[in-house]
Amino acid sequence: MVVVNTTNNTWARVGHQTDRAASPMVTLVTAEACHLCEDAHTELLNRATQGQLLLDQVDAESPQGQKFLHQHRPAMFPLVLLDGAFLSAGRLPRRKLDRALAARKAS
Repeated sequence: MVVVNTTNNTWARVGHQTDRAASPMVTLVTAEACHLCEDAHTELLNRATQGQLLLDQVDAESPQGQKFLHQHRPAMFPLVLLDGAFLSAGRLPRRKLDRALAARKAS
């Protein structure tokens, strides 16, 4: 099953069975009233339910969110990290995400 961390720090079990250690972890740092954040969350949640990744959604105002913002200095929201490394800021680049997931799977 896929484990999803939501903004209120509750973990929900969703979707297909998967190996947590082998699955990529995508961290989504979101801001309130952000339509790009909502779009990214919808896309990443769909992928999580399909077993492609694990999703950790972090509120930008939380201590963990502030840490990520200080570390990566995104120009806009959402901030998306793949296994802790910067993937994007702003609109979620789906093709870039596809390539990154494929490269991770191949290694």
